[in-house]
Amino acid sequence: MSEQELQDQPKSAANQIILSWWRAVGIFRLKGEMSLEASVRLVTDAITYAREQGIRKLLVVSTELTGFPSPSVSARYFFVQEWARAAGGKMRIAMVSRPELIDPDKFGVTVAANNGLTGDVFLSEAEALAWLQDTQ
Repeated sequence: MSEQELQDQPKSAANQIILSWWRAVGIFRLKGEMSLEASVRLVTDAITYAREQGIRKLLVVSTELTGFPSPSVSARYFFVQEWARAAGGKMRIAMVSRPELIDPDKFGVTVAANNGLTGDVFLSEAEALAWLQDTQ
């Protein structure tokens, strides 16, 4: 598996961001403590980088990310719109998160679809990878 570090990383070594590839899927892992704003920016950067590299399927894993409570509905609306813009209508994105951070109605998935982004959120990497691999 090849790995490439992204630029513009947080200053803490605990928050190193690595984008890996597995079976034509980019895998982006966020770890450590940071603000919601910092994590949103890093995900946006990872989406942009993956799109520029021709990666069309991206798995974002944030199960080891801490530092903020479950985002509000309005926050979800704005950061998912930002991610949809970064994807440019050319990507499928699966997110894996802790249960307490996932909106029970999957509001972000609806916002993504309304903004041209095919995405979903999952509790496990296996489910997310299966969903990404299920379509061309």
